[in-house]
Amino acid sequence: MYIWQDLIRKLFSRGARNMRKLLMIGMVMLLSAGVALAKDYEVKKKAGEFDVVVTIDKNPPVTGDNGVTVSVKDASGKVVKDAKVVVDYSMPGMPGMPPMNYKADAMQKGDFYAATMNLSMAGPWNIAVRISAGGKNGSMKFTIDAK
Repeated sequence: MYIWQDLIRKLFSRGARNMRKLLMIGMVMLLSAGVALAKDYEVKKKAGEFDVVVTIDKNPPVTGDNGVTVSVKDASGKVVKDAKVVVDYSMPGMPGMPPMNYKADAMQKGDFYAATMNLSMAGPWNIAVRISAGGKNGSMKFTIDAK
């Protein structure tokens, strides 16, 4: 018990101020690195004959704007270009609140499609990605929990 008391006394002494500052700076740097290295929210699924990877730029997704990228490949693994990609997102109705339904048309940006979802409140959201390309259609569904 006396060892802890001595340690606490030393930590709060005048000579330990520089050490406390260094520890605080180190902790801030570690926390910043952890946030910077956080992996995007990612879902991989089949959508008909397409292999689809949906990435949301925030993990977990948050209320407000969330960037969404959709990568679409055919059965042979080739990137599908010139597809129509639509991201439907909805929150089921709750007591005193009607359901919320939104749609974002994803625009082609090189080898992927990009859109923005604006999640108006925290809670569970149903996401449906619909793809049309070369006379073929596919869709995939998943749920996220916005914070």
